[in-house]
Amino acid sequence: MSSADCPPALSRPALGITLALISSACFGISGVLARAMIESGWSAGATVTVRIALGGLVLAVPGLLAFRDRRRPIPDRPTRRSWVVLVSYGLLAVAGCQLAYFYAVTYLQVGVALLIEYTAPVAVLVWMWLRHGQRPGRVTVLGAALAIGGLALVLDLTGDVPISAVGVLWALAAMVGAAAYFVISADDRTGWPPLSLAAGGLLIGALALVGAGLTGLLPMTMTTGPVRVGALEVAWWMPLVLLGVVSAAMAYGFGIAGGRLLGARVMSFVALSEVLFAVVFAWLVLDELPAPIQLGGGLLIVLGVVCVRLGEAAPAVPPD
Repeated sequence: MSSADCPPALSRPALGITLALISSACFGISGVLARAMIESGWSAGATVTVRIALGGLVLAVPGLLAFRDRRRPIPDRPTRRSWVVLVSYGLLAVAGCQLAYFYAVTYLQVGVALLIEYTAPVAVLVWMWLRHGQRPGRVTVLGAALAIGGLALVLDLTGDVPISAVGVLWALAAMVGAAAYFVISADDRTGWPPLSLAAGGLLIGALALVGAGLTGLLPMTMTTGPVRVGALEVAWWMPLVLLGVVSAAMAYGFGIAGGRLLGARVMSFVALSEVLFAVVFAWLVLDELPAPIQLGGGLLIVLGVVCVRLGEAAPAVPPD
């Protein structure tokens, strides 16, 4: 094969980072929309459940078509293990993560709970090292430290922050769910196309959250009154549609596709940009101007992601 026939060396990582950033932006807008629903009388559990269920329904047909249109040998079709992975994804990475974070913020400040949950990239580094022997290099470790430090600045944790042991445990459970999302999303050996994995995981997660609501584990309160999003007053269903289509269907779909191109380790650190997008959307919609310390933290996160990407790319260079 001539050099003209080879794709550019950075085309795959560049596409993966682009998809991952789109996913983070879609996830990031959920905070503004969910806050508007909660302030209008919806419970957090009901908001999350409807969001995930709508996302699963939106992706159901595309996910089925993506699976049926595949042109792969029969051995690459989903096996019993693949179905286990799909169910695990729905229960752990979708429903479990959401439910654990919901309980974490009932005991901890939101910033503290987020900081604990978003240590998931470090957990991914450790998992890939212990499970797959992918020992991180010094540049990768440096990038991880910069990204987590930048995250702490973005969340602007200042003053006396009360710590609850129960809340920390719930936040750690949410971190495990987030780490599972990155690892499973990036695994292309299961036989599930990205859209199929996203659709199945969201639908399974929605069923699990509905079950938690029916048993009383997850409070479910809904209203049909108008919802105020920033300066706008809209019908109650409009923010829900955006939550389901943008912050669930698009977010998970693009996230899985990006993870397949980047791998779990790089994807998990790029996903930290979700916090930056959430701050920007809060600024644009709610006029909550980010503080200088948050802007500095954003720069650290970007620098950390660049270091992680460089650290991941270095071993791929052939000796010759």
